[in-house]
Amino acid sequence: MITTLKGKKAIVTGGGRGLGKAVALYLAREGVHVGITGRNEENLKVTLAELHDIGVNAAYAVFDVTEEAAVQQGVKRLVEKLGSVDILINNAGVGDFGKIADMSSKQWEDVIRVNLFGVYYVAKAVYPFLKDKGEGDIVNVASTAGLKGGGNMSAYAASKAAVVSLSQSMMAEWRKENIRVITLTPSTIASDMSIQGGLTDGNPESVLQPEDFAQWVCDMLKMNRRALVASASLFSTNP
Repeated sequence: MITTLKGKKAIVTGGGRGLGKAVALYLAREGVHVGITGRNEENLKVTLAELHDIGVNAAYAVFDVTEEAAVQQGVKRLVEKLGSVDILINNAGVGDFGKIADMSSKQWEDVIRVNLFGVYYVAKAVYPFLKDKGEGDIVNVASTAGLKGGGNMSAYAASKAAVVSLSQSMMAEWRKENIRVITLTPSTIASDMSIQGGLTDGNPESVLQPEDFAQWVCDMLKMNRRALVASASLFSTNP
């Protein structure tokens, strides 16, 4: 049986643009009340207006996912504004690409901090609310790069491989409390990051689009709660 998402409350990190924005809007069209996070307040305000136009309750919080105290405070504010939380879409991330010998240590560490520690801090902040509710969903967004590294992407691939492993540990611990932890490893999607990084031309006729990713996420969340998609990948058919 497919379950409805209507009336649920979700937090989407990196929800001001790209994949996060696409997921936030798709959830809203399903009747989900949405809290979005990010570092760019103007982007968040634009997305917030679009969410309100759909007719759901929505809120935003500005914080950097690499700062644990700010994450804790921001998540708490969003839960207060939404009334509760049922779903976390752990989407915020960066892509900084380059050869190992050419990237500075700081660049490399910054990618790890955002993509790995960000997922850890936000999930840890949301977990107590899901535990108290007795159920919930956490969707951690990794990448196929985390399954197999490649040239010019060492920091990104390493960060996403770590997210895969962290997410598997979360699933092993938290499924016992009826919290589903889903690890997603999409291939290249026509997001701002991928296009600006030269990974794809974003051709909508052949390349995965943000709305494809958003539909994928929502379809898995709709599954009967006895079912858990532990991990899944998504590819363009013929890019």
